Amino acid sequence: MDIVNAQGGHVGCLYDDAPRFTEIHGVPVYKTNDLQIAGPLIISIGSNKIRKMISERYPIEYAKAIHPLATVSPSSMVEEGTVVMQGAIIQSDAHIGRHCIINTGASIDHECIIEDFVHISPHATLCGNVHVGEGTWIGAGATVIPGVKIGRGCIIGAGSVVIRDIPDGATAYGNPCKIKNIDMKHADNQRFSEGKDLALTELRRANKTEAYAA
Repeated sequence: MDIVNAQGGHVGCLYDDAPRFTEIHGVPVYKTNDLQIAGPLIISIGSNKIRKMISERYPIEYAKAIHPLATVSPSSMVEEGTVVMQGAIIQSDAHIGRHCIINTGASIDHECIIEDFVHISPHATLCGNVHVGEGTWIGAGATVIPGVKIGRGCIIGAGSVVIRDIPDGATAYGNPCKIKNIDMKHADNQRFSEGKDLALTELRRANKTEAYAA
């Protein structure tokens, strides 16, 4: 709500099925079964999976919210449903997908591509030409060096320094960032086959033990 208000907009109502909420900061809260949901809407939920689920359940008009104290290059693209918070920086020719969260003080450098339903946490830094796959979460204060590709459905731990590509479904953290696990349900078989082998090799090297995939 703060971002919309700072933009000079107005939040007419909120939707939340939790029974304890009837209003928040003076704004009425409706249940999703009380009436037909109408847009423009912003899904204000941190979970990438839940934002995707809601957007698919309600195919309506979605707004985007960019805080006036964020810096967004006019040559960049920010898609519908995305929220860009105070102090965030989005540089030239970057492309931010649908229903993303670019959190407080995050920096997205030139020509980065952020696919849909991604969360870039506070003060994370993505250097130039980084590609982040759908549904990935980049932890607070993480740094991704130029040209790195991070797959779909990944989790990058807070404070990590990512210096090489990360395959789909990987959980990785550390400085330098090392792959700790691979969640196969996020994998696209064609995209993932080479990345899986690379990840398993990295796991063995990092842990000096037999690697595993969930």
